[in-house]
Parts: sequence; C-alpha cells; structure tokens
Amino acid sequence: MKKLIKSLSLTAFLMLTTGCDTSSLTLPTLSSTSEPKIDEKLPVVDAQTIKLLPDIKSVSVEWEGTSKSNINGYYIYRKDLEKADSKFNRVGTVSDKYTKHYVDHDLLPNTQYAYSVSVIGENNFESNPSDAKAIKTYPLFDSVAFVDAASNLPRKVRIQWRPHELLSIKEYTLEKNTPTDAEWKKVATLKNRLNIEYIDRDLKDSVTYTYRIKAVNFEGIESNPSMSATATTKALPQAIGSLDATKDQPQKVIVKWNKSPQEDVVAYNVYMSSEADKGFKDIYKTAATDNTFEHVVTENDKTNFYKVATIDKDGLENDIKLLAPVMGKTLSAPLQPTLTLAQITPNGVILNWIKGDERAVSYTVYKTTRENFFQSSEKIIKDVTALRFEDTDVTRGVDYTYEIEAVDKFGLVSKKTKPAALSMPKLAEQKTETKSAQNSAK
Repeated sequence: MKKLIKSLSLTAFLMLTTGCDTSSLTLPTLSSTSEPKIDEKLPVVDAQTIKLLPDIKSVSVEWEGTSKSNINGYYIYRKDLEKADSKFNRVGTVSDKYTKHYVDHDLLPNTQYAYSVSVIGENNFESNPSDAKAIKTYPLFDSVAFVDAASNLPRKVRIQWRPHELLSIKEYTLEKNTPTDAEWKKVATLKNRLNIEYIDRDLKDSVTYTYRIKAVNFEGIESNPSMSATATTKALPQAIGSLDATKDQPQKVIVKWNKSPQEDVVAYNVYMSSEADKGFKDIYKTAATDNTFEHVVTENDKTNFYKVATIDKDGLENDIKLLAPVMGKTLSAPLQPTLTLAQITPNGVILNWIKGDERAVSYTVYKTTRENFFQSSEKIIKDVTALRFEDTDVTRGVDYTYEIEAVDKFGLVSKKTKPAALSMPKLAEQKTETKSAQNSAK
C-alpha cells in the first residue's frame, strides 16, 4: 500500500509540474534529426484515463482510446526520470485502435519512469502526446532468509537454506567465492522452490568457501543475494611421528613409525622409491593398529627410500610430496676371504685363508675336478668353520681348482676367492715299475 501511495503521489506531482510535448519525444528507430510528425487534428489521449501498474522489471500501461475511423493505433513513450539527460523515447507500438493495453519490459527495479501515449493516424502521423504519468518499479525482492554451510567435510561443503516464502519462486542460483578469488561465481542452479540443499564437491583441503543464494521467480527475475555463509573443508590428517627403516637386515627392510595421534586415522599407506626425491609408489596399506612393515627385497646391499602417509575415516590422506623420506637398506653380503696358501703335499692339498669379514661364521669350499679336456665336475664342501682345509681325496696326475666363499649367520655368502689351480704329479718310480713289468712279461 505504501508503494502504491508513493507511485500515485509521484504521478500527481509529474502531471502538475511537467507536460509532455513533441520536443521531448525521440524515436529510437529514426535518425537523431527526425521528429515525430504531429497531426493537431488527431484526438489526444486523456492522461486521467492512463493507468500504470508496476512490477519489478515491467510496467503495465492502460488507457482509454478512441474508436474514430482514421485511427490506426497508439505509440507508447517512456522516460527514465532518474537520468538527468533522459528524453521520452518511443518504446512500443500498438497497431490496433481497439487495444488499450501495453506491457513495457526489461526495466530496472526500483526506478522511476514516466509514460505518455499518442494516437497513430494516417500516413504515420500521430497526435500530440498525452500528459505524462509516472510510476516507480518495485525493488528486487529479498532472497531466502536463512543459509547455512557445514564445515569439516572431506573436500566438500553442504549448503542448506529455508524455502523462499514466495510461491512464485521456481529455482535458486547458488554462488560462491574464496579468499583468493573475491568474484562471485555460479556454482549451480537448483530447480523447484523446495529444493533447498546442495553439496559442493571436489574442493581443496582446509580452504574456506563463502556461499550465497539468489531466488529466481517464474519471470526469470533474480532476487537480491542472501546473507552469505562460510564453511571450511576438512584438513588432511596429521602426519605420523618419527619414521625409521633398517639397514642391517638380510634381503629385507623393516619400516617402523610412531602412530598418528589423530583419533579418526584408520590406516597407513607405505610408499617406496629407489630415489629420495621422486618416483614414490604405494606398496602396502596397513590398519591404524599397526605401525610396522617388513619389505622383502631379493637383493643384497639394496637402498630404498620410504614414506608413510596417514589415512582418515573419510579417505583423506597426507600429501606425500610434503613428507620427508627415510632411507632403508638391505644387508650387504660379507666380504670374501683371502686365500693365503694353496699347496700340494704328499697326502693331498692344503688350503689356508684369513677372514675378510668378521660376520663370517663358516666357509664353503668349491672343488672342481678336471676329468678331461671336455669334462669336469664340482664338489661343494659346506660348513667349514676353520680357516684351513685339507683335501686328501685327490689323484695324482689330475688337475684341481679350489674356490672359497664366506657365509654369515643369515646365510648371506660372499664372493668367491680367485680360483687356485693345483695338480699332484705322477711319481717317476711308478713309471719305471710299469716299464719293468712290461719287460718281464716279454
């Protein structure tokens, strides 16, 4: 009612203080030097019969027309009263003299306009315009009264609001901005006045987002924006404590860490790479109750780098790029012994050596017998605990080769010593006796 009284007061003021004459009319469709062609004999629309009904972005214009035979319709003129240099522009044409209604669209909300109507005669002549009547469009309606955004969700925000009180609302426009981007950007359009929830997904971790709602009616008019609501996405889980990896285990690395103090951590991911600064791949996932992983590596003296990331109940995981790696290494093989003596004796072969590594607990002797030019055989003597080996199982005139390797308590073996080649020669008297026996037989 107050808006109507204000509009009527404005109309009365305009009619009393301002007339609408041909010098104030402009035709947007003609050149700037053209003026309306006025026929003084044509009837003038009585401004008292003009009724203006405002909406937010439109105004309805009604008038009492004329039924004279030489009348072809009406021109509608409009002036923006809030622009100092504004003139009356032709905004509409009614081509039927019996039509007495026109709706002017695409106006600005909460803006004062003045309207005038002229009669169209023959040969595009028109009457003097009526006195102007003024009206003010309604302001934009308010948005929803309540908006809430839920924080601490994993890479998402849940936005909820109350349904708009106007039944003419057909949809909502959801907008957001961030601390690094102050511009409001459209997130989604939600059809139906009762559709009052939206989950914004694929967001960044531990970032604050701000949201607002605009209601849209069936005419496509958006409301003023609602009050804003902010929410912060869930942070990544806390990292583990100290991380260690063994360097003294045979063909394996044992990785241990202190458990995360965060209550909703449910698992750990173990990552490994052969380089300290790149190439990490997940190799194992363990429950939050465990803080040890045994990595089996089928190589001696193999160096790897490890990282352990926490995973919370929502599936969020540490950014492994930010985690410091720890180096682990498998135990190297023991150093090979040094052969100090390889000698033929009347009773066989004697081998002496010294330790190459204090880790050695036994030795393995490899004996190769050269049976002929094309054929040889190997015998392996294990668990030799002394630093000396005597071989009496030898035959004169046969070539032998000996190699020795050290064995530690884990069964890791060193490289073999360089081969030692030995041969017990045949006795000369054996040859003489054989020749005498041959002579006696003759």
